Amino acid sequence: MRIAQLANFIGPTSGGMRRAVDQLGAGYVAAGHERLLVIPGAKDAVTETDTGIVVQVRGPRVTGGYRLIATPSSALAALDRFRPTSVEVSDKWTLTPVARWARHRGVGSILFSHERLDDMASMFLRAGVAGGVRQWNRYLARQYARVVVTSDYSAGEWAHTSARLAKVPLGVDLDTFRPAAGERLDAGVLSLVYVGRMSREKSPQLGVAAAVELHRRGVPLVLRMVGTGPHLPELRRIAGDAPVRFAGYVDDRSEISAAYAGSDISLSVCPAETFGLAVLEALASGTPVVTANVGGGRELVDAGCAEWGAATPVSIADAIERLADRLRTDRDAIRTAARARAEQYPWSRSVERMLEVHESVAGRPASPAHLATRVRRLRRRHRQLREGS
Repeated sequence: MRIAQLANFIGPTSGGMRRAVDQLGAGYVAAGHERLLVIPGAKDAVTETDTGIVVQVRGPRVTGGYRLIATPSSALAALDRFRPTSVEVSDKWTLTPVARWARHRGVGSILFSHERLDDMASMFLRAGVAGGVRQWNRYLARQYARVVVTSDYSAGEWAHTSARLAKVPLGVDLDTFRPAAGERLDAGVLSLVYVGRMSREKSPQLGVAAAVELHRRGVPLVLRMVGTGPHLPELRRIAGDAPVRFAGYVDDRSEISAAYAGSDISLSVCPAETFGLAVLEALASGTPVVTANVGGGRELVDAGCAEWGAATPVSIADAIERLADRLRTDRDAIRTAARARAEQYPWSRSVERMLEVHESVAGRPASPAHLATRVRRLRRRHRQLREGS
């Protein structure tokens, strides 16, 4: 197969979506398929890599320092040259015309649903917007041959649409993220860690506020916040004089694994998370997790390796205390359970399932000459009908 992946909002400090696109793309190439990746950048560029061709399309900066492909014509031109058998689009906005391009050329189309727009809209936007999001999702469902979701929670967004869903859980690098990667960072106090984007849609403020609540209760702790993002100043204000340390963006995956493995508990508390790669990375490092009681992260854990609570600082703080109490007596068993849970999600399984989805929609793209012939025939037929009227 010739698989084209297209994505917006991928940059040097991107998190989960960037890792998912990269891991899946590398898996496609390793399985013997050709791969094209189209992403936004500061300038137009084409690069050949070990994992396929990367086309960078010049796009403007948007919120959080990300870029997006504002007009898809350059992306469509790259697809015309590559002639894929299927396209995988990780974007619900400006790259939607790719679906029509694919349909007109007999190419399979897949929308990878990385975020749940209806819940995100209700969290941050004014009342009434969620209805517009649902209408947009119904439109998207008609455009794509398949919609890939990563969790039951993610699938809920498409319940009242015509989308043909395929559930494909993501994976974790079990070699990089290992319990042996780190030692305890903070002897004598409860060591907490959050790894992710410092942006409100990821709910880092909820983790910081829970740490502040624990500090108010007199719990000795340190919370390390690993990552960067547009709401970092707000998080510093929430933290106040509580023992919250902001480590900044860390690109070295082994360093992140050490941060997980050296902590007692990892926080992944976003109630609108559609999957939760950070949850799996923590579990693979042998670190139990506190999650919100809803969302994709909750589906990744069980009672053996986690606790969960409602999306409020008090409830999350309560969950942290429950897990900390358990760690005092069953630390080794809980860390073993965490690793075992992560081992159910190797990237190889995600790649295998995605290739099945691509195979189910793959077409035989029409050649440019064939398309030109079709256009001439349609124009001739239109002229005949017009003259006949």
